Amino acid sequence: MKLPVFLAALGWLCLHITPASADSRYPTVKVSDLPQAILALYKREEPNFTENSHCATAWDSATDGDKIAFRCSVFIKMSAEGERRSMRYCEEIREKKKINAPCRLIVSH
Repeated sequence: MKLPVFLAALGWLCLHITPASADSRYPTVKVSDLPQAILALYKREEPNFTENSHCATAWDSATDGDKIAFRCSVFIKMSAEGERRSMRYCEEIREKKKINAPCRLIVSH
């Protein structure tokens, strides 16, 4: 890949993937950017959330359940551990379903 193309791709990633918090090392997606099917899953889990809960998702199709990975870590005592677990669970599902898109933490802002 030529350097200008690489830099353009890197710039795009920086604009579209942001950390969940200043300490997070994981890529994120905003709740407002979720496809309807994933948003419905998120809203179903939301009543159980604590301040340390986290969810992660990946999708190749916004409508085909076989191409969606979604998992939450809800009852957790430390936020960073919630991030790690939800990402690990999402990665396991992503690999099993052979989803190409990366897992990302879901953030509200």
